[in-house]
Amino acid sequence: MQEPKAAGMTAARILRLSLSNFRSYRAMQITLGGGSVVLVGHNGAGKTNLLEAISFLAPGRGLRRATLDEVAFSEADSFPENDMAENSAGPDTSAWAVSAEIEGALGLTTLGTGIEPTGDTAPTRRCRIDREPVTSAAAFADHLRIIWLVPAMDGLFSGPASERRRFIDRLVLAVDASHGARVNALERSLRSRNRLLEQPRYDSHWLDAVEHETAEVAVAVAAARVETVQRLAGALARNKDPLSPFPWAGIALDGWMEHALTDTAATEIEDRYRAVLRQNRARDAAAGRTLDGPHLSDLMVKHGPKGIAADQASTGEQKALLIGLVLAHAGLIAEMTGFAPVLLLDEVVAHLDPMRRAALYAALEALGAQVWMTGADPAAFADLAGRAQIFEVTPGTAQKRI
Repeated sequence: MQEPKAAGMTAARILRLSLSNFRSYRAMQITLGGGSVVLVGHNGAGKTNLLEAISFLAPGRGLRRATLDEVAFSEADSFPENDMAENSAGPDTSAWAVSAEIEGALGLTTLGTGIEPTGDTAPTRRCRIDREPVTSAAAFADHLRIIWLVPAMDGLFSGPASERRRFIDRLVLAVDASHGARVNALERSLRSRNRLLEQPRYDSHWLDAVEHETAEVAVAVAAARVETVQRLAGALARNKDPLSPFPWAGIALDGWMEHALTDTAATEIEDRYRAVLRQNRARDAAAGRTLDGPHLSDLMVKHGPKGIAADQASTGEQKALLIGLVLAHAGLIAEMTGFAPVLLLDEVVAHLDPMRRAALYAALEALGAQVWMTGADPAAFADLAGRAQIFEVTPGTAQKRI
């Protein structure tokens, strides 16, 4: 696939990917020419595991939201030498590592993350850039951005609001690497408030302090979501094509705080939310949770050409709508940062008809990003012959097709 055509636009690219004791891979390395990648193989061969490994080079818990020990090779008995293996103290069954040499926003760089052997202590994820420790994977965003589309997201529009909030936060995180820390801080603050409310005689002064912090963080989370959704909505409106097989979406956040942020100062909304929290203490104590705030907001999506709610569209239309959203988001990242993100598309073409499949390939080529796609049927990628690197994946290995 070609380079992006916008002036000054580049694309982040993975040039080498190495895995150690990760999922189904004891030790594996693939070297790439920098272009897009197609992974083909039978179900269960390990295609999605490779995408998941790449997703750990972004802030968060990866595309499966796995815990740190879940991704370790189940029969791991060593920690092979790589960018995360320096100073290893010996074998550890929970140890794993992912590293990648990339061509990103700041040039050639090596990113590494994983769990080092720790003996009896609790495992802690480590991150390194050019072998130097960094505080978290948020630092990787200076070099590349990663977004993904996986089959688990197919029910996004008809599923629970929590999934759409998670989707929103992934959108924000791709342009603002500090957003994950804000979301985590809000969750911690809400848990602290709930624990205090569980006490028969809670300390009202301590609860005031917790609610003060909760309001501050809640408004910061809501504001970041509002900004990203407004930017994405604008991009969708500017680029809508009624003839596209991937219909444009109308998107908006549903929550009083998000609505208020469009014309009210953040400090005023913080004060308003603190008053809400104080007034609702008895109700929230009875419920065992906080019943008002951005942790309950929703993303409203409509099928633009039809003017109907996304969850009322057919299954095929919802899939096409979701693809359109992800493509628009990738374009927005490229526009905002000056370089296109890496796209991870797991089984995205499996249920697309030939027309939509060809349209997807054309859209990806126009974007110019490095795209990693998976599929069980090599014939589905015939149109990419000569334009993408194709790897045959079998358990524990990935071999490039000549």
